[in-house]
Amino acid sequence: MRPEGVEAVERAVSGAGPRGVLPRGLGRAYGDAAQNAGGAVLDMTALRGFHDVDVHHGRVTVDAGVSLDELIAVLLPLGWFPRVVPGTRYVTVGGAIASDIHGKNHHGEGTFCEHVESFELLTPAGERMLVAPGDDAFRATAGGMGLTGVVLRATLRLMRVETSWVREDVDRARDLDDVMARMAAGDAGYRYSVAWIDCLARGASLGRSVLMRGDHATLDELPPGRRERPLAPPPQPRLSAPPWAPNGLLRRSTVRAFNELYFRHAPASARDRLVALQPFFFPLDAVRGWNRMYGSRGFLQYQLVVPFGAEDALRDAVERLAGSGAASFLAVLKRFGGGRGLLSFPVEGWTLALDVPASGSGLVGLLDGLDEVVAGAGGRVYLSKDSRLRPDVVGAMYPELPAWNEIRGRLDPDGRFNSDLSRRLGLTAPVRGRGGHDQPRIAGLRGPTPR
Repeated sequence: MRPEGVEAVERAVSGAGPRGVLPRGLGRAYGDAAQNAGGAVLDMTALRGFHDVDVHHGRVTVDAGVSLDELIAVLLPLGWFPRVVPGTRYVTVGGAIASDIHGKNHHGEGTFCEHVESFELLTPAGERMLVAPGDDAFRATAGGMGLTGVVLRATLRLMRVETSWVREDVDRARDLDDVMARMAAGDAGYRYSVAWIDCLARGASLGRSVLMRGDHATLDELPPGRRERPLAPPPQPRLSAPPWAPNGLLRRSTVRAFNELYFRHAPASARDRLVALQPFFFPLDAVRGWNRMYGSRGFLQYQLVVPFGAEDALRDAVERLAGSGAASFLAVLKRFGGGRGLLSFPVEGWTLALDVPASGSGLVGLLDGLDEVVAGAGGRVYLSKDSRLRPDVVGAMYPELPAWNEIRGRLDPDGRFNSDLSRRLGLTAPVRGRGGHDQPRIAGLRGPTPR
């Protein structure tokens, strides 16, 4: 269903059948987080209005269906940029809240929801609630995978920028220990930091990396020829992946060759390179339909985080990946600060994300083993990217799941909101008192709907 306005959303929620209802943005979750087999799915992309743009204080209020691409196109020419962006700009504001997305600056500025001043939530009971940080409904909805209600609009704090360029430093690291040491020692001096990891390198080169760190370039740092349009937004993708690609194109031998070329092509050390926003923040957005390069069987993304002090678990994970020959050409390492929501993915520590062709043999056993390593270290996997996690390890990875489920149960006593992810992992457990009349109210700001 594609509701054209808030009233249509309200009707869809109130008319949900036994399999429930679920909001959906632009469908960039890699697993089943935005799917609801046999139930209703609300495509929220028609709700894309800008309601208030405060260019003096850096705030914007937009509908939940507005994409980060649209947000950047409007705000960047005015000298403002979202405080947190993920690896693609084709996600909606509502989806960014539901996944509590993170970017390359999490070590210093946290998740997307750290910079949300408030949002309007349509609860399963039909109440339109204005929610602010500190409210139970905020803690449950930030990273709550769309299972607490429908975010209708949100007010975001923005970052002042002078240009659409990034000043970048690049370093090659010889192995995993080297890159972690560099990041631990130097990340505090950079707004953004990310390392590409060669997950096929073994032995003395295990985890060899290209470390890229930077900040937004100022106008004075641009050469004269680029100062005429310093705030031009990123271009739309001009290239498209072919409608088909042979299965096995991205196999161990081809990915190994790519990784070797990428590592050798990167400078051993470079300072103050000017890089456009597109390749720095959104490299895959340059090719429309890039996922088709994995062939008809597709790919699986796996992202883990382990706390600081559990570096041996991260090293174990990289060793298992390298030993298995899992052909990941896109593997990135970042450092996290803390999280905001009860089910927000980030915890203080190291996060590793990788793409793996789904056709690889032994993949199930490899990832099940990684789950155990991660859970045993006090870490977790990212639910927005998951498609195969076992329900028996979710509780160990997300110890605040009972607290989240208690709040969710007060918001949704009749269990209207469901997804394939919630059923597969058993997230939405039955709550006592379902029926709702004796449930306490959820903390939230009371008042008129923001306009």
